[in-house]
Amino acid sequence: MSDTTATIDFEKMDGLVPGIVQDARTGQVLMLGFLNPTSYAKTMETGFVTFWSRTRQKLWMKGETSGNRLRIVSASTDCDNDTLLFRVEVEGDGLVCHEGTVSCFTRALALESTPAEAARG
Repeated sequence: MSDTTATIDFEKMDGLVPGIVQDARTGQVLMLGFLNPTSYAKTMETGFVTFWSRTRQKLWMKGETSGNRLRIVSASTDCDNDTLLFRVEVEGDGLVCHEGTVSCFTRALALESTPAEAARG
């Protein structure tokens, strides 16, 4: 969290930016949530990822009930300043997804062709 002067562009998506959460030790992508200016400020102030719940229309700190809080090791923005990446250490039992898995990304999608097959036409 070294560059605190970056201006996050909340306007592109009507006041929200995606926040990607990645395990700082393994590199595994754990989840994606959305932040508004208030949740971003709370995240940077506390050192724990706090999202804006689009369905409940309120702030929520990931892990506030489960104990699997996301302690930020580093934070960065993409080149357009409209997406955030949080590298974290997960507190608790490490199960970030509400379905009881480490990562929310567990459902494989079948691809119709591989990139090499598509290139051959």
